[in-house]
Amino acid sequence: MSWTEEKVQKLRELWTKGHTASEIAGMLGDTTRNAVIGKAHRLNLEERAPSKSKPSNNEKKENTNPQPKLRGSVSRKSKFKSILLDKDFEPEKPTSLENLTDETCKWPIGHPDEANFYFCGRKPVDAFPYCKLHVLYAFQPKGQKEEILDKDDEVPPFIEKKIKSA
Repeated sequence: MSWTEEKVQKLRELWTKGHTASEIAGMLGDTTRNAVIGKAHRLNLEERAPSKSKPSNNEKKENTNPQPKLRGSVSRKSKFKSILLDKDFEPEKPTSLENLTDETCKWPIGHPDEANFYFCGRKPVDAFPYCKLHVLYAFQPKGQKEEILDKDDEVPPFIEKKIKSA
């Protein structure tokens, strides 16, 4: 695509009105979003005009009547916390890939190249693809880092807890 003078003028006009690069590319026709962004940078257009499709910060704050949360609904985070409290794990039911369903835990055990590779097979927790035990491994809390150990022979407390709970 070659940038004619009228296309450049239309690009400047649409950019200052706050259209997104994708919208501008659609309006110009034979160009892509990346071509629009590149040309805008080469023309030294302002970094980003406020988009007309998204409400500004002031408009977001004006919404004083938010939807109330339903009392019966339970968030994913609270479901995870309840799993941490309940340590009753059923025994593993080794399952092959062909036998996986929505009613089986999809946690892989071993390496796929090994002959004895299988999936956990326990009953998964409501919104998760894994059983209670494997949800603890798969979904770690954000921002918490494990301590680095100085001694090689010492077992970390968080591993001892998981061993005892399994």
